[in-house]
Amino acid sequence: MGKSPTGDDDSRKENRAELRRAFVLPVLIGLVALGVAGWNFANDLSQRQSQSSPAASTCEVEPRASLAPADGALLGVNLDFHSKPLATFAADLGHKPAVSVSFTGFPLTAKDEDDLAKAVDQIRADGHMMLLTLEPADGLSTVTDATATALAKDLDRFNKNDVPVIVRFAHEMNGSWYAWSQQPLEYVAAFKTLATAVHTNAPGSAMMWAPNYGGGYPFAGGKYEAKPGTADFAALDTNHDGVITMADDAYAPYYPGDDAVDWVGMSLYHWGATYPWGENEIPEANKFADQLTGNYDGANGDDSLLPDFYGVYGKDHNKPVAIPETAALYNPAVGGASEAEIKRAWWEQVFGAQTHAQFPNLKMINWFEWDKNEAEVNGRIDWTITNTPAIRDAFTAALPDWLHYGSGTNCSPAGS
Repeated sequence: MGKSPTGDDDSRKENRAELRRAFVLPVLIGLVALGVAGWNFANDLSQRQSQSSPAASTCEVEPRASLAPADGALLGVNLDFHSKPLATFAADLGHKPAVSVSFTGFPLTAKDEDDLAKAVDQIRADGHMMLLTLEPADGLSTVTDATATALAKDLDRFNKNDVPVIVRFAHEMNGSWYAWSQQPLEYVAAFKTLATAVHTNAPGSAMMWAPNYGGGYPFAGGKYEAKPGTADFAALDTNHDGVITMADDAYAPYYPGDDAVDWVGMSLYHWGATYPWGENEIPEANKFADQLTGNYDGANGDDSLLPDFYGVYGKDHNKPVAIPETAALYNPAVGGASEAEIKRAWWEQVFGAQTHAQFPNLKMINWFEWDKNEAEVNGRIDWTITNTPAIRDAFTAALPDWLHYGSGTNCSPAGS
């Protein structure tokens, strides 16, 4: 999840590993929770898996240009599948989510491919689209024509099983904590290689470029920060003053170009008012919009030197904009503002009428539905909106009519 620049490398790696573990979609946990209904679901899932083999895939592929709605935004979820299957979340929400977020390493292993196929089956039944976050943990050099083409062929198979895929490749590349961080020259080349393969071989899939929110840029002290004297450092020194600061453009050096990029994305969370995080604090008015447009100047600091992300990439480049992950921090172990006050204040910003009016190219919003330990807080944080009945009821009642949901599959693969 996108976090404060003060988060350390180990905590980010721990969070990503946890997301990948949850992505395995452990059906047995769902069976314990669902009892006999779960047993029937497992039989149905097994049947759907057998039907979704490459040879049986006959569903009509939705072209990538049609994945963004003409008006409004897709509502999606980043779900902890250890705690809740997608079907249960959909029932709690009262809608099938239009987008389901998944994480995997790259290049794909045989286990990764199997896990993805299982995710496709759940999404076909209880959602619509996959947002696939690819993490090249062994570095950008692993992106070759061969590995990119292999991925694209997998994506095409998923598309033909009625699940569109948007690939969020090597997200937060402008941070300093990942093996693909602050290497703009190699990053752009790798993104273009992958985009060419996806655009050529998987017409039902698209590419998303998603940097980290630039507050705190260039996130000095991270393991992978660009070093003076390198070509990457020179590329990041956009004002040519010999140093990299927030006065440099936190996004542009990493942009792979309009031909390669189909969507742009930025995860925005309310972690609290001031660092260190962990206190229950109500979001400031207009915080979401100000961060998305580079106008934030508040309790978290003065970020007004940042570019207008929405204005540059959503308007000037005319790309559909996604919020791949969002939520508001609630710490059950401390006092302060209540869970209802904090989360309501955040979702009223994210899903408010003013957001729809101000950001017509905002086409996807995904809630981070996790209750988990956070290293930055050294304790449990409840980010969820469906686990507490009163919060769930208030959230679902507040969902605006400009959101789009999933409808499950209308396609029956051959042999069904």
